[in-house]
Amino acid sequence: MKHFLVIITYIVPLEKIDEILSQHRKFLQEGYDKNILLMSGPMNPRSGGVVLARAQTSDIIIDFFNFDPYKVNNYATYSFSEFDPVKHQEFLNSWVNGK
Repeated sequence: MKHFLVIITYIVPLEKIDEILSQHRKFLQEGYDKNILLMSGPMNPRSGGVVLARAQTSDIIIDFFNFDPYKVNNYATYSFSEFDPVKHQEFLNSWVNGK
């Protein structure tokens, strides 16, 4: 299992982001339901968001985020960084190990 830090950067005013925020959060819930997202939330200051994700390949994560309403509406850009979680809290063992 590969792990990813996803950085979402807003490219439109927050007013536009807020108009589809509920759609974005519904989209993210699909990732939680598929067990590919661990956590997500806005940056401070609110210039974008951060997501921790996992999948067999980077293509799976990139393809997933192609359906984010922020992406579909061209409201944000995305960067994907693969990383190896060599240290983590014990309670994350099953998630980190892909179970």
